[in-house]
Amino acid sequence: MENGWMTGVLAAVLCLNGASAQALEPGEVEAGLLRAARFFREQVATEGGYLWQYSDDLRLREGENVADDRCVWVQPPGTPSVGLAFLRAWQVTGDAYHLEAARAAGQCLVRGQLRGGGWPYMIPFDAARRARLDLRTDPPSKSRSVKRHSVLDDNTTQEALRFLVLLDEALGFRDTAIHEAALYGLSGLLRAQYPNGAFPQVFMPEPHNTSRHPVKAADYPPEGVEPTREKNYSVFYTFNDNLVRDVNRLLFAAWEVYTNDVYLAAARRTGDFIRLAQLPEPQPAWAQQYDFEMRPCWARKFEPAAVCGGESQTLLQTLAELYLVTGDAGYLEPIPRAVAYLKRSRLPDGRLARFYELRSNRPLYFTRDYQLTDSDANMPTHYAFKIGYGVDEKRLAALPTLTDAERRKAAERLRTRGYRALAEAGAVSNDEATRVLRSMDDQGRWTEEAELKAAGGKRIRAVRCATFVRNTAALCAWLENRKRRH
Repeated sequence: MENGWMTGVLAAVLCLNGASAQALEPGEVEAGLLRAARFFREQVATEGGYLWQYSDDLRLREGENVADDRCVWVQPPGTPSVGLAFLRAWQVTGDAYHLEAARAAGQCLVRGQLRGGGWPYMIPFDAARRARLDLRTDPPSKSRSVKRHSVLDDNTTQEALRFLVLLDEALGFRDTAIHEAALYGLSGLLRAQYPNGAFPQVFMPEPHNTSRHPVKAADYPPEGVEPTREKNYSVFYTFNDNLVRDVNRLLFAAWEVYTNDVYLAAARRTGDFIRLAQLPEPQPAWAQQYDFEMRPCWARKFEPAAVCGGESQTLLQTLAELYLVTGDAGYLEPIPRAVAYLKRSRLPDGRLARFYELRSNRPLYFTRDYQLTDSDANMPTHYAFKIGYGVDEKRLAALPTLTDAERRKAAERLRTRGYRALAEAGAVSNDEATRVLRSMDDQGRWTEEAELKAAGGKRIRAVRCATFVRNTAALCAWLENRKRRH
């Protein structure tokens, strides 16, 4: 269950023009990759970093929100995502221009790192907005209102750190600023981990008060007791938006790059937390978030204390990845119960509800004015209250039967396509690569119709970072496969 901007190269290229496929030569593809990289680095970048999308003349800009030309986005598909695409292009072509573009993106992230070790969603470069953040490279602010919390939500700090770790390795650990930022960020992340192995959506520079966080198994709130509902829910234990899976993939990469077992130990602790957080029967799956008593709790007004059909599927994937990397069969123990629960919880159309009421397992939805209901007749459209059933039952059932050699081979696939992936695309045909390359204009741009908030919600011709990442990945995958065959 990957984020939409990262999945399916086919979906990315279908919207491109339908030029007839022609035989490609590696030099032509390498030239195209360089042309696209030059446009992004020399025309699109702000201080080496990137937003999400731009009007084709680059006057209108936005990340998750409307932006200006003095800020960049960290949250994918922003600066780290584009940086990983540059790294991928360097890895495949050996052209130093791509590595220098990646270095510039890394240096941009260094300037946006908070004193706590992580990142906010957005990095500003004007003095007024920078003064509102507790930035590591700037003098400490004396203001009490300065923002100090690092963001793990939406793979923000995780992807920034994963990029810096892999960039540090690519640079031979010789760029002091990049190296220090990567290790400093990893240290802050380890401090943010709770004693039970959990992580919050955001974290502060200070270590946790361990007395407030006893290590205990999850349970339902007592009968008649309303689940916790606090404004400051972001400090609670969370699985929302694949947070733990993305943390673990970062930790796996750091473990390999720095050959330091402290990172693998931290990943193992997240696995321990996943096991603790599995609810008892009759709902042996997981909630999106838990309070400090290890009971499902509310987050946003449309995220109730409930069993979650979405994050539970990702956690099955996370447990499988932990097993493949570590060989510890204990991570497989929760899987059969959770799979059986999710199978019997499917809706009549085969999908899952995102939320199921505690104990009763009744599907929960919201009306457009955010009233909790069991009816799906009037749901808001900004959030998926029904989701696909993506449990790979056959693969999960086969995990305990793998030989050590088979497990190691599967772990290697995870390594190259998951936590070590540099905008990985998988197999790309000659026809697909040709369509991608031919759809680039003479400026090195891929443009497309897109809805921009900065254009008042209108659809206009746009340059999108997600498309650059996908198309770069497609061309790199074709080129790598061609070189492998020849």
